[in-house]
Amino acid sequence: MILGIETDSCGRCVHYHNENDIAALQCGQCKQYYACFKCHDQLCDHQFVPMVTANSKPVICGKCKSLLTYEQYQQYTCPFCQASFNPRCALHKDIYFK
Repeated sequence: MILGIETDSCGRCVHYHNENDIAALQCGQCKQYYACFKCHDQLCDHQFVPMVTANSKPVICGKCKSLLTYEQYQQYTCPFCQASFNPRCALHKDIYFK
């Protein structure tokens, strides 16, 4: 399940809502998947904690709802449904991953 503020069926939210803003990220503390760190921080009682990338699936494709490894996500295309992810999300890499 993708949590967030005013999310649509693909996980776009009030903060990020371009066509390819469809990757939801997992918080390392609460383990929930959010549309973005801003939604998380507004809805939770703690700040977004980056996920360790090894041996985890920290991303959900908002289109097909598949869980992705960090390596799969780094291709900026879902390997299951071929949906494109926003490459500008790389600007927030340090917020989401460690």
